[in-house]
Amino acid sequence: MSDLFQLFLAHKEFIYVIILSIFLGVEVISNVPAILHTPLMSGANAIHGVVIIGAIIVMGHAAPDNILALVLGFLAVVLGTLNVVGGFVVTNRMLEMFKKKD
Repeated sequence: MSDLFQLFLAHKEFIYVIILSIFLGVEVISNVPAILHTPLMSGANAIHGVVIIGAIIVMGHAAPDNILALVLGFLAVVLGTLNVVGGFVVTNRMLEMFKKKD
């Protein structure tokens, strides 16, 4: 228990930012009209490339014998890539809906 408390004290600024971003995200999403949810989420997924770049940077700074950091970085790259591709696919499908049909 004391290890968890010391971890919280050592990284309390990051934990505050995460908690604040959760509240901000819930507030923003709850105030967006339902018709705009899909375009916003597909755009947000496409912007997920930031996660990929961050994961690559973390993997680059990890020690070669730190298997946990490398595995987590690899998973972050794979999941971020899936999210980016999914965002582009959903955006493309939405744009197809707005094209005139012959």
